Amino acid sequence: MFKNIFLSDLTEGDAEDLIQIISPDEETKLKDDEVPEEVGLLPIRNTVLFPGVVIPITVGREKSIKLVKKAFKGDRIIGVVAQKNVDTEDPSVKDIYEVGTVAKIIKMLAQPDGNTTIIIQGKSRFKVDEMLTEDPYFKARISTLKSIFPSKKTKETKALKQSLKDSATKILRLNPEIPQEAQMALDNIHDLGFLTHFLASNLNADVSDKQKLLEINNGIERATLLLEYMLKEIQLLELKYDIQKKVHTDIDQQQRDYYLRQQIKVMQDELGFDGPDREVEELRLKGEKKQWPKEVKKHFEKELDKILRMNPQAAEYPVAMNYAELLLDLPWDECTKDDFDLNRARKILDKDHFGMEKVKERIIEYLAVLKLKQDMKGPILCLYGPPGVGKTSLGRSIAKALKRKYVRMSLGGVHDEAEIRGHRKTYVGALPGKVIQNLKKAKSSNPVFILDEIDKVNSNFRGDPASALLEVLDPEQNNSFMDNYLELEYDLSKVLFIATANSLDTIHPALRDRMEIIELTGYTLEEKTEIAKKHLIPKQKKEHGLKSGDVSFHKSAITKLIEGYTRESGVRGLERKVGSVVRHAAKSVAMEQEFEKTITGGEVVNILGAEIFDKELYQGNNVAGVVTGLAWTSVGGEILFIESSLSRGKGKLTLSGQLGDVMKESAMAAISYLKANAETYGIDYKVFDNYDLHVHVPAGAVPKDGPSAGITMLTSLASIYTQRKVKSKLAMTGEITLRGKVLPVGGIKEKILAARRAGIKELILSERNKRDILEIDEKYTKNLTVHYVTDVEQVLELALLKEKVKSPMQFTFPEKVNIAN
Repeated sequence: MFKNIFLSDLTEGDAEDLIQIISPDEETKLKDDEVPEEVGLLPIRNTVLFPGVVIPITVGREKSIKLVKKAFKGDRIIGVVAQKNVDTEDPSVKDIYEVGTVAKIIKMLAQPDGNTTIIIQGKSRFKVDEMLTEDPYFKARISTLKSIFPSKKTKETKALKQSLKDSATKILRLNPEIPQEAQMALDNIHDLGFLTHFLASNLNADVSDKQKLLEINNGIERATLLLEYMLKEIQLLELKYDIQKKVHTDIDQQQRDYYLRQQIKVMQDELGFDGPDREVEELRLKGEKKQWPKEVKKHFEKELDKILRMNPQAAEYPVAMNYAELLLDLPWDECTKDDFDLNRARKILDKDHFGMEKVKERIIEYLAVLKLKQDMKGPILCLYGPPGVGKTSLGRSIAKALKRKYVRMSLGGVHDEAEIRGHRKTYVGALPGKVIQNLKKAKSSNPVFILDEIDKVNSNFRGDPASALLEVLDPEQNNSFMDNYLELEYDLSKVLFIATANSLDTIHPALRDRMEIIELTGYTLEEKTEIAKKHLIPKQKKEHGLKSGDVSFHKSAITKLIEGYTRESGVRGLERKVGSVVRHAAKSVAMEQEFEKTITGGEVVNILGAEIFDKELYQGNNVAGVVTGLAWTSVGGEILFIESSLSRGKGKLTLSGQLGDVMKESAMAAISYLKANAETYGIDYKVFDNYDLHVHVPAGAVPKDGPSAGITMLTSLASIYTQRKVKSKLAMTGEITLRGKVLPVGGIKEKILAARRAGIKELILSERNKRDILEIDEKYTKNLTVHYVTDVEQVLELALLKEKVKSPMQFTFPEKVNIAN
């Protein structure tokens, strides 16, 4: 602002003349001058001329030079108009505004580069009425525009004028580039009209905004709009001032901090204190003593040299130091010595875990191969089974047997690939992956590494952690595992990885292919009893501060806890219930109260309340259509009943009991088979069209699905349609096909345990499930008769008796009426 009134190419005398020209007396004199009706027009760009204001203009166009020279020789009067587009070199009539300012040429100066500079003073505003000629220069007929001001000076006028002066003063203060003489010129202006023109001419605004001010006839309205523009400029200048001040302060603070740090560094060196360079040298000394690959050592030295060249206060410095410390802390070639005493390993496994003979045998075989081969390249073990059966603790026992370090990484809910591979160092807050972090924590390159809950790894937009684990668990690749943060190959082939999972269905197929699945089935009642005696009860006594003689458990109490208060494959819930009983005893000991030191089954009920679970028992065979099936659940085996009933109708089928798609398909297959073979089993085909069938599986609030109930569904339907009794204390499991074949199913051990608990005496299984029975300890199948079948005819022959139920249903069918006539 105020840039037009002070010119660098004018002499001191010229500047004084200009200040005199804009004095109030001279301004009044200008208003009385007459303006000719026809004037030559001088288009200018980048600015707008206002009445009473003096500005210099450099004339370069041929037309403009002709106009200026002719006017200077005559009355020196020209019309000055602004261009609409500043980039137009040869403007036409359409390219200039219709409203401009009549000006008088005060002085004409010849420049050394050949251009001509004129100094002009605005006199009054005009409007182009008619364009007369365009050559040799623009010439137009014009009419003068008068500014409208109040006849008397009002408070509003005074306030507006003072606001304009105050705003201009503030702009002068905020912009140090404006010379101080501008304030003197501002103080000499007393007329509101000329003040508006003077400030508008020097306003830092677009040509279009200035032209808008020039075209307004109402003086108060023009001054108000000008004030609005000036306030916006003040806001921009204040913001610019604040930014410059802040940056200047930051630079001064940095220089001050640097100077003080240099002084501190000198003093620390004199006193022998540690500084950044000394820290780096200490890392270098540790690196010389460390045993690691040559490539890693070379990379470490390179990183230290890079750190020495950094400013300790730079943001990259702590990142580089953390990275160097990680390289130093990782156990590159540091391994613990294995203890391959397999007899000792077997004793440790037997001591820590009761039962699971097959699993222990496989682990001993694995360790035996490791002892002979001295190479970890082999299948990764995956312990698969329901919760609470001891999968994770088995890994801890293996580490104890081998005398290796033990680390555990929980993969449950991991959905970011960076959790496995780490982040790039360029990211803020970057960290290595959990594999590298756990190895650093273990301080050994050959720990037993438990990958817990590998079936619960999730994938989303952050990446696929399961795919990242492929490199970790592949013996052919993990000798050169690349972590994004480490940026160096790390040998994971010495690590003994053991994964755990509750379900195989959710594991990535390629990941599952890299692991050897070892199934851990649920515990039997006898096994849970022994586990409670040997492990859970002593552990809970110790955790609750009781001595061995303070309380003891009778066998009936343990049985009551297992059957009445827990329903699970593992022993985690059993341990919580044992803890509840032990806490009750601990309270009595602490309060010195009398209590029964031997806990019996009845005492358990007094402490814990009524039993939570009821045993599912065989319910008899007096009603047709009720058959006992066997099912596998995540907490062990269960028996289930399938009930069928018929009612008069039109052959409608209803399935209830929260059945899944597979069980619904089993019911449909059973009905289709019976319809196709109705005559074989003595079923009147009319019953399918005249009676509605309802198949229900009790416990409707519990979702049920799976192929295990195929032959159970068929037997139930055959029983209801033939009204024949089902053999007592018989249970079955197996899948059927439309051809009547019986297919094998899984979870046989759990299902057999469930049958024993329910008092079942006979089982019907697929012939191909015989191999599962052979792998089960004989004590579990004792007193059980197992029938192996290949088709449903054998099933129905074994399951259905010739005897009818006590009140057999009498099937009746409506006679067909001949309506042809």
